[in-house]
Amino acid sequence: MAKRAFDCFRLGTKFCSQISRNSQSLYSSKSFSSISLKKQDVYSKTSPIISRFTSNTPPKAPWMESDLKTPLSEFNKKQQHNDDQKSRDDSWRKMKYSLIAMGTAIGICGGTAAYTLGRPKTDEEGNIVEDEFSKLPVVQQFFKRMFHEIEYYNKMIKEPSRDKLLPDPVKHPYFQPPYTLVLEMTDLLVHPEWTYQTGWRFKKRPGVDKFLEQVSAPNFEIVVYTAEQGLTVFPILDSLDPNGYIMYRLVRDATDFVDGHHVKNLDCLNRDLKKVIVVDWNSSSVKLHPTNAFLIPKWNGNDDDTTLVDLAAFLRTIAANEVEDVRDVLAYYREFENPIEAFRENQRRLLEQMEEREKHNKDRKQNPPLTSRWASSFLNR
Repeated sequence: MAKRAFDCFRLGTKFCSQISRNSQSLYSSKSFSSISLKKQDVYSKTSPIISRFTSNTPPKAPWMESDLKTPLSEFNKKQQHNDDQKSRDDSWRKMKYSLIAMGTAIGICGGTAAYTLGRPKTDEEGNIVEDEFSKLPVVQQFFKRMFHEIEYYNKMIKEPSRDKLLPDPVKHPYFQPPYTLVLEMTDLLVHPEWTYQTGWRFKKRPGVDKFLEQVSAPNFEIVVYTAEQGLTVFPILDSLDPNGYIMYRLVRDATDFVDGHHVKNLDCLNRDLKKVIVVDWNSSSVKLHPTNAFLIPKWNGNDDDTTLVDLAAFLRTIAANEVEDVRDVLAYYREFENPIEAFRENQRRLLEQMEEREKHNKDRKQNPPLTSRWASSFLNR
């Protein structure tokens, strides 16, 4: 009897320990979920047994309770605002440093330039050369000398580089053409064109070779006077005029800079303006001497252009009639919008009049008047 009781006690102990291990394992795997489910059941009033095995909602930590009051979008806005403010502060700091560096560089360059312009000149041995400002106080002579140099450079930019752009006319026994023909290069003799494949190219105007040949010496001395740079002009004219009909070449440094335009100053040509003809298409470039200008339409690069043929005829007509003052002829054609068309029309009328006159003289020789026949017969007797 005692032995049977001991076996029952041992079996019961073993069964209880097995149940305890299973319960501990189940509790350890479901402990987190069971805690959260119990908390959730308070609000949902759901059966604890069903909630334990069906709900997977994670627990809500205490520090996350504030997120319910502050939405995530508002937090992102604050973060973005802070980032923008930081970016603006960095940009302002960089700009401030850049302005300081730029101001320092300008100050150093300006001070160096002012010292270079205002200091007295020295000779090869380093001795100071006295000028009209040497007797003034040091500061005053420094500024006077600096303003004088600035005025000199300003004058050099705005005025021609020399007083006489052309040499003096030659005298006997050498031959000096009676008229001076001043030509623009761009859009009169050549037309600039630009493409992606070739870059800048200059197209030669139809008839330009014949034109230069017909209006050259002995009637005209040809001068190309343009506002283009010499590095551009000289290679083009070398290719355009291999025979040397163009006697002189004047470029940008020979012009006046007036109201933002490079203007041709004929007073510096060293020629009698009664014999000077300027052919151009831009009235602004000859506004100092409009009476000497013969303005023709701008050439746009078309291949059917014949303007230079009529222009050569016009110039040869002036030379053939030995016009004393070309400005009188130019003033007449300045009244027309297209003087070349007006000259062409006048030439047509002149040819018609000459043909009628020749026809009249021919008819008069073939059929003389009656009085002339009586006089001839009377004299023969």
